[in-house]
Amino acid sequence: MSMEWNKIFGAVLLAGLIAMLAGFAAEVLVHPKTPEKPAYVVAMPEGAAPAPSGGAAPSGPAEIAPLLAKADAAAGQSAAKACAACHSFDKGGPNKVGPNLYGIVGAPHGHLDGFAYSDAIKGKAGPWNYDELNHFLYDPKAYAPGTKMTFAGVKKDQDRANIIAYLRSLSDSPAPLPQ
Repeated sequence: MSMEWNKIFGAVLLAGLIAMLAGFAAEVLVHPKTPEKPAYVVAMPEGAAPAPSGGAAPSGPAEIAPLLAKADAAAGQSAAKACAACHSFDKGGPNKVGPNLYGIVGAPHGHLDGFAYSDAIKGKAGPWNYDELNHFLYDPKAYAPGTKMTFAGVKKDQDRANIIAYLRSLSDSPAPLPQ
């Protein structure tokens, strides 16, 4: 029986040596060269800006004030239907998996008594102003690491602004728009 284990161990060792030697040979024999211009050009729609040099995407959401100026609360209500699975929007409505969002704009973080907010949200100082909502809706996990909210975020700037405009409308006295 021990001879069988020696054969298995030897086969595994030989396979590892062959893979390692093939890697060394590939590094010596292959010299990749980057072409001066792309072999295939991707067509971009008119008005679309190319990615910044380095190809990196923006690291956060766009400034919300200019987007709110042309935001559509009705479009935001439609976009917020995805949120209705976890949140209610009616005045005095029940909490679901997430808290009721009526009157959220201008309210403090963790504003509803009786809802079990995560420490990440309870630890945030200040109110849910437009910038805070913008950053949270863009990427909840980055805004409040440890949040219970599993939603990935709203990456389209105008969709986010529309949702915030809708949330603003859910109030007895809506917060003034930023200047």
